This record gives sequence, C-alpha cells and structure tokens, in this order.
Amino acid sequence: MMVADSSRTIPETTGFAGVAEDRSYAEIREEIRKLCASFPGEYWREQDRSQRYPTEFVAAMTEAGYLAALIPEEYGGSGLPLSAAAAVLEEVQRGGCNGGACHAQMYIMGTVLRHGSAAQKRQYLPGLADGSLRLQAFGVTEPTSGTDTTALRTMAVRDGDSYVVNGQKIWTSRAEHSDLMLLLARTTPREKTAKKTEGLSTFIVDMREAIGHGLTIRPIRTMMNHNSCEVFFDELRVPADNLVGVEGNGFQYILDGMNAERLLIASECIGDGKWFTDKSVAYARERVLFGRPIGQNQGIQFPIARAYAQLRAAQAIVNEGLAKFERGERCGEEANMGKMLAAEASWAAGEACIQTHGGFGFAEEYDVERKFRETRLYQVAPISTNMILAYLSEHVLDLPRSY
Repeated sequence: MMVADSSRTIPETTGFAGVAEDRSYAEIREEIRKLCASFPGEYWREQDRSQRYPTEFVAAMTEAGYLAALIPEEYGGSGLPLSAAAAVLEEVQRGGCNGGACHAQMYIMGTVLRHGSAAQKRQYLPGLADGSLRLQAFGVTEPTSGTDTTALRTMAVRDGDSYVVNGQKIWTSRAEHSDLMLLLARTTPREKTAKKTEGLSTFIVDMREAIGHGLTIRPIRTMMNHNSCEVFFDELRVPADNLVGVEGNGFQYILDGMNAERLLIASECIGDGKWFTDKSVAYARERVLFGRPIGQNQGIQFPIARAYAQLRAAQAIVNEGLAKFERGERCGEEANMGKMLAAEASWAAGEACIQTHGGFGFAEEYDVERKFRETRLYQVAPISTNMILAYLSEHVLDLPRSY
C-alpha cells in the first residue's frame, strides 16, 4: 500500500507518519538511528526503574563525536552548525532514547567558546571534544528565585586569587555525573547595582576538586529519570582564573546561550512528537477491533492528525530560528516560540499515543508512558511556557512588562 500526496508517492514505512521527513543531515540522522538501535526500550526502562544515569549511552554518543558537534575543529570537535546538533538531538528522541542525559553539554559549551579566555578554551574544549571531560551541570536556578534569575542569592566573593562561593542551587541536572559546572553567582550584592541584571558572574567549577571541599550534591527523585540535584556551596574556593569573561557580565553570557538552548530543546520535543506519532500510526493500523483497524475510526485518526499538524508547524518555526541563529541574526522570537510550540506539540502527540493504545499505553513494556512523562518536562523546563508568553508579549508585541 502507498500513501500519495499531490507531488509524489512515498512508501508508508520510509517517512514520518507516512510523509517524507526532514532530509537535512541525512547521513548524521542515519548514524544516530543505528546508535539508538543499540539502546532499545529495555535499556531505558531499566535506567528509569533504578533512576540510573545512562552511562553507556552517553559514552557511545561521546565516542561517536556527537557531543562535540559544535566544538570547533581546532579544539578537536566537528565544528558543525547548530542545525546539525538539532538534527542529532531530534533523532535521539525519535529513536526512543533520552538526550536529556547529555544535551546540556552542547549549549553550555557555547558560553565558554564565546566568552571564555584563550587559556580556558585550550584547557577545557579539547577534553570536552574527546570525552575526557563532561560539562553537563548548569548551576543557575535557586529554591527562592526560580526563573527570576536576577534574584539569586548565591554569592562569590573575591579573596586573593580565588572566589569564595556560598549558597545553594536546585534542579541542577546531571551534577553527579559531570566533571565541570557552569555556575552563575552574584559578585556584587543586588542593592549595590544600578540594574538587577548587573553584578552576576559566570564561573567554571571543577566539581572533581570541589566535592568534599565546599561542594555537596543531593539527588532529587522526580517522576522522570532526569538526574536532578540540589547543590550546596559552603566556603567553596574557585580559582579567579575560572571566571568566564568580565566580572559582573555573567547574566548577559547566560542569556547569550539561551536561544541555542531553546532551539535544541525544541528539536528534542519534535523528535519525541515523531516517536509518539510513529507509534500511534503503527498501532492504529495493526490493532483490530469490531472487525476493522482502529485507525479507520475518526476518533483515533483526528487527534493523531492534529498533533502531526502541530509538529509540522513547530518544526517550521524551529527551522527558521536555526537559520537565523546561524546567520548571526536575532532569533529570540523564533527560539522562544519554537520551544513552546514544540513542547505543546510533543505533549499533544503523547496524549494521542496514550489514547490510541488504550490500557497498553500505560504498560511499561510499550515505553509510551515513559516517554509521556519525559516529554512533559519541557513545558516547565528549561523555561516555562508562561515565561515564554511574557517574553513574546513584551519583546515582540510591545506590551507592558508583566513582571
């Protein structure tokens, strides 16, 4: 049987829900599919049950060079554009795997690359490229400030050739499995700055040296296996040489990387949505009730089709954002919209997948419930939908600031 549209005839088994998929970076996508095939649902179910970090998967991604995709060739990476990293993460999610275990390295690294000193780049980027170092932890959010980053209380006070850090971070994912952390802390008290965005600085923390010497990590169990932690700083000394860029400009450095972060997370959501839709379509074709495939019923068809339409629309916005990012143009609108729309589309595809499978959608062995929990995260993190709407209202629609 063939599925036809106005321009071509495509075998049902070759494309996303019977329709041709994005062919950009086709070779990379094909290799990612092969890699993901070595980590089937059974592997991820076991990691989920035990709340275990998928060390083997991360090692395979590292060895294949995918986590070094954005690192320039002079430091041992591939020097690929952001759209290539987006293709990698999309295919990881579509393959049923969980890129949340390692995706942060792709966008955190950009802060070091764009704002780090020549010495910092030489010291850290080659190790990140060859896998001997992991930069997976991003210390920004705090219990009392949440998404109000400018209200954070963690302080870094200069003392000779080091900074002394005191405070606490929360939702610092992968802290137990990272060698380095990118930390945002106040170097000037809020009351002594003209603007609340001033006086924040960014540091590279070597967690291998810090644990037991002022750094404590406490895991947080959550509804999905995302390796989230609380991190406590008690008189932790960080070498002054580990300050990234200029003291007090850290907030701008963090903002600088957020568009990349949101575009990559959006690509993961699109991959999730495609996984759900592939599952839904396959099950709806093969499941027979009352003498006919359930996919023949509009009550099954329409939610799948609607979610598919949402995914295609989200992907168009994300692609536009990636293109702008790579041209060096402002892409905050597309990055924020793309992340929001992709997260909503993947959730809609997940809802349709659960409903299509009925009771089997809740059975662990089908992997639907696991992916359903995992994709729900991205309407909350790394930035909530409401914060995105506030950004669009103020910076795109020129409405009064709401907070």
